[in-house]
Amino acid sequence: MKKQLFLAATYALSAIGGALIFSWVHKPREVMIREMSTLRYAAAGEDPLSDVRSRVFLSAAPTDFTAAAEAATPAVVNIRTVQRGRGFHFWSEGGGASATGSGVIVSENGYIVTNHHVIEGAERIEVTLNDKREFTAQIIGIDPSTDLALLRIDASGLPWLPFGDSDSLRIGEWVLAVGNPFNLESTVTAGIVSAKGRSIDILESQDRIESFIQTDAAVNPGNSGGALVNSNGELVGINTAIVTRSGRYEGYSFAVPANLARKVIRDLRDYGTVQRGLLGVFIENLSSRQAEALGLSSVEGVFITKVSPGSGAYEAGLRKGDVIIRINGVKTRTMSEMQEQVGRFRPGNRINVEYVRNGQRYEAAVMLKSKSNDTTLVTARQEALLRDYGMEVRSLTREERKRLDVNGLKVISIYKGSKVEATNMEPGFVITKLNGKPVSSTDELASGIATARGKVMLEGVYEQFSETYYYSFEPE
Repeated sequence: MKKQLFLAATYALSAIGGALIFSWVHKPREVMIREMSTLRYAAAGEDPLSDVRSRVFLSAAPTDFTAAAEAATPAVVNIRTVQRGRGFHFWSEGGGASATGSGVIVSENGYIVTNHHVIEGAERIEVTLNDKREFTAQIIGIDPSTDLALLRIDASGLPWLPFGDSDSLRIGEWVLAVGNPFNLESTVTAGIVSAKGRSIDILESQDRIESFIQTDAAVNPGNSGGALVNSNGELVGINTAIVTRSGRYEGYSFAVPANLARKVIRDLRDYGTVQRGLLGVFIENLSSRQAEALGLSSVEGVFITKVSPGSGAYEAGLRKGDVIIRINGVKTRTMSEMQEQVGRFRPGNRINVEYVRNGQRYEAAVMLKSKSNDTTLVTARQEALLRDYGMEVRSLTREERKRLDVNGLKVISIYKGSKVEATNMEPGFVITKLNGKPVSSTDELASGIATARGKVMLEGVYEQFSETYYYSFEPE
């Protein structure tokens, strides 16, 4: 017994001695972790959709996400839609008569961003906040090209998430996915950024923009429209889709980058439609064979297969065979990366395009134009009005104006069964006057029709004929 006590005392003294020696050799160090405080409310007059937050924190440390989760969860809502007798798309929870998804409050006065597929075909949209309050939401605007939608509820003083800078995200950086999978409210999962600029061919729109942030944060049905948040509690993406064979999460989830989402929802808020600026080029990803033939050191860039006459790119000097390598100083290694960069700007904005031709690098300032081939911003009401009457138009190119010696709008399509079709007008007609007044922009045409009293008389020409033609219809 005495021997056992002696051994125990010896072990205890040895342990204490070792600890004293270690503390003497290794002096204690003070470790400080500095975090930027999360701003969830705007100052008076601040527009939360206007500016990109500059990055002033180290994302990889700490890996304690409690502050980010506490900032994000109050601003993520549950969305339930009542459908028009149809199933649900993508991977939101539900089917048939109703479905659920998520949304993110982006301003204290009730603006909510979500996915277009979450609310597509909905007769009624019900929003439940984190504090269990329930509201009926109004659709402000939709954009199938990016699968985004903007809603609004009648409330104020709401918690909201500020936008972070999605461009500054790095591969391997920690992020959180916040949403309502399987109707489990306020669920937070963590993962890393697996890739950026991903295109997975899920959007059906003709002018789709797919440049997703790929993560391995667990995302499941019901997460659609929820928040992708960095470790500083800032919104860096809108969770949109997963790639799966089972219908459930398998390690691949995708989010619309915040820098693109911010521009889209600002347009939806201000105009009701997205003001999409176009370069005016047809493109494809650069192949290794093309890169070698062009004398490029790497297979990075976007190959131009065609340039539309009269477009901003054409007027700036870009031509078929050029390779775009940067937009405003940002590398464009793939089509999706280039489309994301251009998609952040409106018609009338100038962007700097760096490209390679015959092994030489050039730069050009390109004025972006709209589908109508002009720089006018069109509201959703104006677009809908022209569509309701049955036509799509665009501005004349510089060459067309010179060739025809007129200014006006070219009719590019006419819808069957419409008022315009009933006049026997044909695509290619150039509208020069409305009720005797010259028109040269979509805005002038739409406003003229909207304010017309009685018949609308459209005057113009066809390129292949010399005489003037007239078409009239009753707006109402």
